[in-house]
Amino acid sequence: MSDVLIMVVEDNETIRLGIEESLRRSGYQVVSFSSGRDAIDYFQKKPVRFIITDLKMEPVDGFELLRTVKKAAPRTEVLMISAYGTIDSAVQAMQDGATDFLTKPFSPDELRIRVKKIIEKLQQQEKLELLEAKNQILQDQDNLQYGEMLGKSAAMKKIFSIIEKVAVQDSSVLITGESGTGKELVARAIHKKSNRFNQPFIKVNCGALNENLLESELFGHEKGAFTGAVRQKRGRFELANGGTLLLDEIGDISRGLQVKLLRVLQEQEFERVGGEDTLKVDVRIISATNRDLPALVFGRQFREDLYYRLSVIPIQIPSLRERREDIPILTDYFLHKISQKKQIVKKSVTSESMTLLQNYSWPGNIRELENLVERLTVISAGEEISTQLVAQQLGQAVFPNHSYDNLLLTDALYAFEKNLILHALKETKGIKNRAAKLLGIKTSTLYYKMEKFGLL
Repeated sequence: MSDVLIMVVEDNETIRLGIEESLRRSGYQVVSFSSGRDAIDYFQKKPVRFIITDLKMEPVDGFELLRTVKKAAPRTEVLMISAYGTIDSAVQAMQDGATDFLTKPFSPDELRIRVKKIIEKLQQQEKLELLEAKNQILQDQDNLQYGEMLGKSAAMKKIFSIIEKVAVQDSSVLITGESGTGKELVARAIHKKSNRFNQPFIKVNCGALNENLLESELFGHEKGAFTGAVRQKRGRFELANGGTLLLDEIGDISRGLQVKLLRVLQEQEFERVGGEDTLKVDVRIISATNRDLPALVFGRQFREDLYYRLSVIPIQIPSLRERREDIPILTDYFLHKISQKKQIVKKSVTSESMTLLQNYSWPGNIRELENLVERLTVISAGEEISTQLVAQQLGQAVFPNHSYDNLLLTDALYAFEKNLILHALKETKGIKNRAAKLLGIKTSTLYYKMEKFGLL
């Protein structure tokens, strides 16, 4: 069996039908023509990789067909057949690029043997072409990829350079940037490039837990320390011992917990909640936030001494709108990633769609882009995602008051809910617990919805 389409060109109907029947019985797909001109017209619209053609035809003979095909697609295989088989004809056909020459009359078995040999050659060529394509992708990606990050913009190259310099140090790093810019990826890259690469990388989201739960999460607790503490639990500092601890959303921790965190940074020791034993740890701290910590320090919401302890090495991550030249790379990467995840053919976007993507403001940054690409992949009917569909989906996010005409109910609700969340975050300057209160929902629910819409 083969999915290779074979074109048969033969002006003798009996012979043509016989070749077709023999090939189809062998499991091949066949398209046939009685004239060389019709075959060339078809080939120019839809090139095929394998052609079986008669030599003597009028007005376009097999030699003209062969030369036309080889000029347009040199890798196309051509099996020439003729009742006028001479040494000179065979030599000329091979010189013009024919793969093989078969003299009439021939048996079905002889035809199948010749065809099978050429098909095997084609399959080997396709394997080599696929390998070349993969190698090229890997080579291109190596030039654009750093750890789990992609980018060719000057802004990202600067970030990659900073990571190289600071990774080998043990100083605390403060990564700042809008939600969805890839702060965690930067933290992971620093860890992997550091001397602690073979030790744990542990993350805790400081904004997703209240003060008591976060304290237990960071430092652990002893059995019976509070209601529900049915067993001893090791905290994230213990789990990260020898490695790196990422304190995400560091700007959201309470003043009380800031004091305890400061002590760990200064002395590398702490007690579990409800415990008396002092535990020593060796942990590199990387913090991340989308909030303006200097402003919080000025407003006495964040301790100045803790801020300076955390920000020995500050890294500011650019927003996606500050690195628009990376959007095509990221979009293609997400299209490939999603196609593999869902085991479907990789979809593409038009150049007009890419222009729309590059002109959009991306409040949710890279996470929003990935979320949108997955949504477009799922709801797009064809292999190419239409410009109209991209414009519709981006319009839902860009214009809170735009018309929802011609949208499915689910699409309209998606757009409306996303815009309400964006508006609430804007009103509260990104402070999620205040945004949740403004929306009348729990903070945990807001986190869930932000992740759903690619805004987290």
